[in-house]
Amino acid sequence: MVAGLRTSSTLLGIAVFVFLYAPLALLVAYSFSASRTLTFPIRGFTFEWYAALANNEELLRAVANSLKVAAGVVFLTLLLGIPAAYALSRFAFRGSALVDHMLTLPLMIPGIITGLSILLLLKSFGFGLSLGAVALGHSVAWLPIVVEQVAARLRRLDRSIEEASLDLGAGYAQTFVRAVLPNLKGAITGSALLVFTLSFDEVSITFLLTATENTLSMQIWAMLRQGVTPEICAIATITVAFSGALIGLGVGLARS
Repeated sequence: MVAGLRTSSTLLGIAVFVFLYAPLALLVAYSFSASRTLTFPIRGFTFEWYAALANNEELLRAVANSLKVAAGVVFLTLLLGIPAAYALSRFAFRGSALVDHMLTLPLMIPGIITGLSILLLLKSFGFGLSLGAVALGHSVAWLPIVVEQVAARLRRLDRSIEEASLDLGAGYAQTFVRAVLPNLKGAITGSALLVFTLSFDEVSITFLLTATENTLSMQIWAMLRQGVTPEICAIATITVAFSGALIGLGVGLARS
């Protein structure tokens, strides 16, 4: 009976894996199809659609915009998330548990709600839509990732290192910079890569906060109005490969 249960569990796991990743495999295959119509079985093999992407100025501009936004989000989330994680991990104050739970709230709220909230806030202060607004919205959404990853590393860090630094006359700021921060490199780099990837692929928040400048996700959305083409499959293939590599690297570094 145990062997039968093990076999059933294995088959179920394989079925789930195929259900999740078979569409991605088909998408990758279509990106190399010589035919412009997405029909199965695939006919021929070509890199034509990837070459066409390199000559698409609108797409290249959208990629540049996505990179700018993602870089800004990484900067903002690290700037705010590292001190927040250190304060929550090292200093006891009234309401710290509530603050900790509130910081994780954006991860549980749908992106469309976060985007709408930022949109209303910007409108109330008279600010317009822009790539800066997109970066702000993404930062609110992904700040908890930096806080949680850095806080987890701080919990594993030997407190005697900080105590020794303080005993030798260093202040809290000097101790943080010279004794704590070097031990957080893995968590900081890992969370930065995860935030960069999530920002690069975000759609719902971007849709509400972007103006005339498209990001890559919005450019793909605009292209889909004309139907699914091999060029879109090629873009998606590159994006999946890029995101998967960054996420894998980020998770590995965050655990170090």
